Amino acid sequence: MLVKQREINQPLKKLLIDDGIDQHLASILAARNIGSIAEIHYDLKNLIPPNRLYSLEATAAFLHQCIKKQKKILIIGDYDADGATATAVAVLGLRKFLANVDFLVPNRFEYGYGLTIGIVKEALKKTPDVIITVDNGIASIEGVQFARDNNIDVIVTDHHLPADQIPNANFIVNPNQKNCSFSSKSLCGVGVVFYLLMALRAVFREANEFIEIQEPNLFDLIDLVCLGTVADLVPLDFNNRILVHHGMKKIKRNSCNFGIQAIAKLSNKSLSHLKTSDISFSIAPKLNAAGRLDDMSIGIKCLLSQSLQEAEVFAIELIKLNSQRKEIEVEMQEDALKHIIFDEEKNYSICLFDESWHQGVIGILASRIKEKYFRPTIIFAKDANGILKGSGRSIPGFHLRDALDFISKTQSDLIITFGGHAMASGLTIDEVNFELFVKVFNAHCANVMSKDDLNLVVDVDESILTMNATFDDIFKIDMSIWGQGFNPPSFTDEFTLVSQKTLMNKHTKCQLSLNGKVYEAIFFNFSETLPDKIKAIYSIEANEFRGSKKIQLILRDLI
Repeated sequence: MLVKQREINQPLKKLLIDDGIDQHLASILAARNIGSIAEIHYDLKNLIPPNRLYSLEATAAFLHQCIKKQKKILIIGDYDADGATATAVAVLGLRKFLANVDFLVPNRFEYGYGLTIGIVKEALKKTPDVIITVDNGIASIEGVQFARDNNIDVIVTDHHLPADQIPNANFIVNPNQKNCSFSSKSLCGVGVVFYLLMALRAVFREANEFIEIQEPNLFDLIDLVCLGTVADLVPLDFNNRILVHHGMKKIKRNSCNFGIQAIAKLSNKSLSHLKTSDISFSIAPKLNAAGRLDDMSIGIKCLLSQSLQEAEVFAIELIKLNSQRKEIEVEMQEDALKHIIFDEEKNYSICLFDESWHQGVIGILASRIKEKYFRPTIIFAKDANGILKGSGRSIPGFHLRDALDFISKTQSDLIITFGGHAMASGLTIDEVNFELFVKVFNAHCANVMSKDDLNLVVDVDESILTMNATFDDIFKIDMSIWGQGFNPPSFTDEFTLVSQKTLMNKHTKCQLSLNGKVYEAIFFNFSETLPDKIKAIYSIEANEFRGSKKIQLILRDLI
């Protein structure tokens, strides 16, 4: 592990302070990937215009005609939080235009990912005229064609990377497709749908349709866009930060979606003090649990609820499923660690499979193993048809989806299907090919990565504890927009141990002294005895409960 202090852009820091930003927050922001002071002003007018998305205007014009003719529109979503929020935004948004709209989400265990032939056959029971995919579809060659062959028009809205062949849909809206000049390639599935609704509203305006019906306020949906964007771990570039900023403001005003309110309430989270990290680690996992263990329609119905009471019924189910998911995850992680024979010199990657593993939890397990060993990791489980489904997570500098693409072209019989992003991808293989895939994947990793690439680099910020940061300073930092690619601040300092105790036989709670001040700290999943002096990587939280204000350090690692 290499600890590296982020370099502060001093001229930018001065401009931020002159603009009224607190000096501590200014230091942190000036060490992030922003080009100017304008990139911390999250005005909605700074969003990239919808017409930059390739084919979006033509898609909106087509959809306008479908709505006018009262054609039956069916939304086909994905079974993660991005897919759930995208489905909810599509349904709630199109209802604002008086569209005849319904939704269907694949059960991952029965139909698999995307617009498969199986899910189209299920969709035919609803006799749709138009299918709109959200957060999927760009790899659904056969499913799209099957729908078209059955006289169903198809609009694909997706953000995943396209292969050489794309589906024969009527329209495709995807910032990552060829010929698309949309500068934010990090827009997630719910973001793409939100942009489609903005373009649709423009078409309705031009056609003077808002005489008979009220013009929709799409800002009503921004909290769902925020939830999906943070949950999907897409990089928070400037455009995404604008969406998340306004979504968080709406949530904190307690004027947000009933589903979000219900999950937050049952998770003991205060909406007024909700942070982006609460979305990542408390709200999104409960929504994802439905798709991992059961049916994501539970999560979607929670987000479509028309009252808090209705939403709480579904939220209770989501929390139960998330508790089950945690139990399964712990068991799988214990099994996985027994499987691993790790050789730092030979292992450029980690691939694991076990007959007993739950295919809905392999993505989380891949993340855990990747974090522990800092290697591209793919975890496999067997589906009902005996095919191995793999979920992969990568490390910075290694493009996982491109790696799978390369292997599929050089070993044409090895991978059945694949898709995804640089940092997260999925694939299917035959069980008999598992050992071969492990060797081929590791060889490819070794070929494109050096040993230096396998050294974890931890970026830390300039210490604010040594600069006498107050509770209010830390609270402002806490409440700022952080996420993937715009990482929350972390720090490193040397502390003197004052006291320590073990919680639940697995966490360490302690008091640490720095420059004469004593701070409460907690080290999750660490139960060893700490020495008298420690150098730690940590983050800081400003907690307020019943009028009591307290600064707490979250220890991440020891140096």
